[in-house]
Amino acid sequence: MKTFKLSFLIIFLASTVVFAQNSDRAFKSIEDKSNYIEITVSDGFYRIQKYSSKIIETTFIPNGETFNPDSHAVVLQPNKDKSILQEDENTAHIITDGIHVIIQKSPFQISYFYKGKSIISEKKGYSKIENGESIQFNLTDDEVLYGGGARALEMNRRGNRLELYNKAHYGYETHSELMNYTMPLVMSSKIYAVHFDNAPIGFLDLDSKHDNTLTYETISGRKTYQVIVGDSWLDLIDNYTDLTGKQPLPPRWVLGNFASRMGYHSEKETRETVKKFEDEEIPLDAVIIDLYWFGKELKGTMGNLEFYKDSFPTPKKMIADFKKKGIKTILITEPFILSNSKKWKETSEQNLLGKDSLGNPYTYDFYFGNTGIIDIYNPKAETWFWNIYKDLITNYGVLGFWGDLGEPEVHPSDLIHATGTADEVHNIYGHDWAKLIYEGYQSNFPNQRPFILMRAGYSGSQKYGMIPWSGDVNRTWGGLQAQPKIALQMAMQGLAYMHSDLGGFAGANLDDELYTRWLQYGVFQPIYRPHAQEEVPAEPVFRESKTKKLAKQSIKLRYKLLPYNYTLAFDNNQTGIPLMRSLFFEEPANTELQKYSKTYLWGNDFLVSPILEQGLKEQEVNFPKSNNWFDFYTDEKYSGGQSKIVLAKENYIPTYVRAGAFIPMAKPMQSTEEYNSDQIDLHYYFDASVKESFGKLYNDDGETSGAFEKGEYETLNFKSSIKRKNLIIEITSEIGKNYNPNTKEITLILHNISKKPKRIKKFDSNWNAEKKTLQIKMIYKNKKQLVKIKL
Repeated sequence: MKTFKLSFLIIFLASTVVFAQNSDRAFKSIEDKSNYIEITVSDGFYRIQKYSSKIIETTFIPNGETFNPDSHAVVLQPNKDKSILQEDENTAHIITDGIHVIIQKSPFQISYFYKGKSIISEKKGYSKIENGESIQFNLTDDEVLYGGGARALEMNRRGNRLELYNKAHYGYETHSELMNYTMPLVMSSKIYAVHFDNAPIGFLDLDSKHDNTLTYETISGRKTYQVIVGDSWLDLIDNYTDLTGKQPLPPRWVLGNFASRMGYHSEKETRETVKKFEDEEIPLDAVIIDLYWFGKELKGTMGNLEFYKDSFPTPKKMIADFKKKGIKTILITEPFILSNSKKWKETSEQNLLGKDSLGNPYTYDFYFGNTGIIDIYNPKAETWFWNIYKDLITNYGVLGFWGDLGEPEVHPSDLIHATGTADEVHNIYGHDWAKLIYEGYQSNFPNQRPFILMRAGYSGSQKYGMIPWSGDVNRTWGGLQAQPKIALQMAMQGLAYMHSDLGGFAGANLDDELYTRWLQYGVFQPIYRPHAQEEVPAEPVFRESKTKKLAKQSIKLRYKLLPYNYTLAFDNNQTGIPLMRSLFFEEPANTELQKYSKTYLWGNDFLVSPILEQGLKEQEVNFPKSNNWFDFYTDEKYSGGQSKIVLAKENYIPTYVRAGAFIPMAKPMQSTEEYNSDQIDLHYYFDASVKESFGKLYNDDGETSGAFEKGEYETLNFKSSIKRKNLIIEITSEIGKNYNPNTKEITLILHNISKKPKRIKKFDSNWNAEKKTLQIKMIYKNKKQLVKIKL
């Protein structure tokens, strides 16, 4: 122990030379309170609590205030294993089996270490500032910083002072510092995160003064933050989503194609659109009906929240007819009740709306009319709002909801909710709106997985099944260029389903090349949902023939990848692992990749390089050094650890598969209702450099909530190994206790087989010399099966 303490003391003393400290705060005492450590200082006390070996929470409570335990983000319970408290004349140590906290007594400073390395330390720590409060930390000069929610910024967000106030930015392109979804979370290239666990509005200053300082500023609330560490990026994200909640597995159909626009004006138009997809044989799984379902006009109807029968005379039949074809109906809703809407009298008389200082419904003008806002923090209003949704589910058969304008779009600071002012709840309004719907499903439809599409939320909104999108992006190349960075950043921050309106939303820009490239990118991002203002159609069925043909190819590929993508969704549910992943996940110490977003990973095994510029004929692709890579479309092999210029093809974007990967693919289908998990093409990308590799396919019924936990699932596990010039493919299965598996027809397709195999035991095969592929058909009866190929 003496050696242990001495080594930490040397590291700590070295860090004090570099980092600033708080000379105004005087240490008084430290005490082990069994479940937490309490440090008394001259202006208050600290409460330090362990959640796990890799998560420590620190709260400062100023003199005259009491500890507030309520978090809107955290679901993890504190770890009951006691930390070791050691104290000497100059320092105190809080020792866990992971993070080590050192408190320097004079000048006072709290520092965090992990595995003998300095992670971060308080600079001034907590302090009062003009119009609020702040918590300040030291940074090292070599750190790259991520986080703060959805922003159209470069991957390295260091140098920005980011406002924490959810706000729509209509028509943004390559640069937007403030958007719909902000979060008080920062992540570092040193593979740690700091989450400021407080809801009110504020700022996250990522060293904007270039003095190696991280500062969180807020108007009020908790002075609480968690330090989270990881042994890798995936471990860090797993730990963070343990803290704030894992994303529930969405319905399988959510990974299909959506028909959407602003908007379908009538039942007739909606039916005709769905029929057009059917006629063109373009797969479709859902149709989203925008605000015309409750009114004829764009303005003046919001808050009706019931079908406008002049335009939608038989909505129940329409929804039922769509369902028979495997198409689900999703409705838009907003939290605003216009003063001339059908629900105004009811909501105002029942005190369901946000109030002014006199206790009256707070009304104000915005784009759609004169309005009030539903006070979802009032239990009566929460119940009333949920009953609207429950009726649409029960009596109409609606299978998903789009919560729009939930920043909220206009939210005056002097408006009062049941639990506080608008500014105190503004950033969690969308978060708690999603919670309202999600918990309503749990109570009334516990076996049904919800679809909750929203553009605003907070830390941990993923636990309520929220599927966020990146707002009203401009329909331009600049708008497209911002999307990979936004999605990659949000995936790191727990929101793995962040996606864009494919094709772009804002503006009447008819650009077929842009539309094509955006939809090609869409194949390898979480949600496939073209959506736009109606002046230029978002749906491929209404585009000219060449564009429609190219879009159809992309959509069919999206469906072909359904088993791979559904397995990604399952893994995200289990570990928080993003569907879209930055290349620095592979090489965390690579300083160039830490700021790079032009190429990314889709799951573990696809390398994707979207075309983001008009007329591009070639593109540079960065191939991670961990593996060799194969062109997904041509099977051309590329060595890892290089950047290479590749040609840009019209009908697809540069896409590569990791050597040794197993890629399960589905047979053609018109909707995911037709998906047959018992007939699979299993592609294996052979490379002699990969001596052993693994893959899997997760499957359940695609709709039951908690199917895995209920034992209603199966997992096929794949393994490859090379032994004495024999390639061995092994397939095994894990069957849930309440699942009845079927016999499967698996077509095994091996790539990069340059010579005809000398022998294949027990199976018929077909080797294609030109394509260098080997095809083997097998019947899998859910028992271990080996394919031994003599090369």
